[in-house]
Amino acid sequence: MAKRLIRQNKMILGVCGGIGSYFNIDPTIIRILFALAFLGLGAGLILYIIMAVIMPDK
Repeated sequence: MAKRLIRQNKMILGVCGGIGSYFNIDPTIIRILFALAFLGLGAGLILYIIMAVIMPDK
């Protein structure tokens, strides 16, 4: 069965948990990267919202 990118391990919407389990890394690292992208580039929040809408739920 192929791996699928789905929302899971919900802290807010489950995007970081889904990405973390897909790439087999800790979701906390993904959350930190999104926070840095939000603070540094301003695009982190927009990217997070787009991914929350596009990614299917568990």
